[in-house]
Amino acid sequence: MEKTERQKLPVLAIDLGGTKIITAIISNSGQVIAKDYQLTLADESSQSVIERISSAIDHLLSLRNIDSSQLASISIAAAGAIDFNKGLVTSSPNLPGWNDVPLRDIVKEKYRVNTFLLNDASAAALGEHRLGAGSGVSNLIYLTVSTGIGGGIIINGKLYSGQCGGAGEIGHMTIDVNGPRCNCGNIGCLEVLASGTAVAKEAIRRIRQGERSSINEMVGGKIEDITADKVGAAAQEGDSLALEIVSQAATYLGVGMVNLVNIFNPEMIIVGGGVSKMGDLLLNPARQVVKERAFQLSAQVVRIVLAHLGEDAGVLGAAIFAFEQESD
Repeated sequence: MEKTERQKLPVLAIDLGGTKIITAIISNSGQVIAKDYQLTLADESSQSVIERISSAIDHLLSLRNIDSSQLASISIAAAGAIDFNKGLVTSSPNLPGWNDVPLRDIVKEKYRVNTFLLNDASAAALGEHRLGAGSGVSNLIYLTVSTGIGGGIIINGKLYSGQCGGAGEIGHMTIDVNGPRCNCGNIGCLEVLASGTAVAKEAIRRIRQGERSSINEMVGGKIEDITADKVGAAAQEGDSLALEIVSQAATYLGVGMVNLVNIFNPEMIIVGGGVSKMGDLLLNPARQVVKERAFQLSAQVVRIVLAHLGEDAGVLGAAIFAFEQESD
């Protein structure tokens, strides 16, 4: 098949996160034709997760009654440090045991179609830049605040991947050198202080210590069932403990943004991921930290906004990445 003909075919895009796997068939105009959800169940082996990815691919192909040969390519956006050139998930704090997993080649070999692998937050950055909140913006940073914290960087309208595809690990900048240990092995990362997982852990810790909160009633006394969503809901209702925890996470997030603003001088920082559903409850304290701590000129220029594409940002960005790679 000629290159121009292949470019008209859809891409099958996969967003592999620490909590869920979203798989979608996406047309070359950016339309989501079909979509599938699976739980990642990341604590199981990498092989089990890969089998679930294959199951999702097979389900979508059968749903649309097409064969993998009728795809332009498969594009995988995965949580973790990616070696783009070798197609490896080299490590992933939220995918335990994923060390140098050749995910690109495993999928390529099974489905006999050109396959790409990139970081999930980088993919989401690309999606938001081309189709979402960052449309028309030349220089932006995308932050996903969810199970973990990831990032993607757009410079002069192009995704910045670094030397080997590892750029944008914003969640693993050190915020507190004496802080708690992160899943990545480092100390005091932004992720361990401000992610959804961090918010839930802090609420669990403080309630177990005897502090009172409506969160306890929300989970029927099952403290281990507390999630960031529950903390956010309690905060929206004015619960003082929940408001304190969200404010603390937002402050750490703001400190991370100060570093980004001072280093990159972006026009926009886009915040997505599940925790971003807290909206201004999360963003306003972060904006205030940027206003107080970042260099004045850069702080005045940057807009800190919510993402527009929701959970589709990763699969749309992965598809866009594949279409653009194929057209080069």
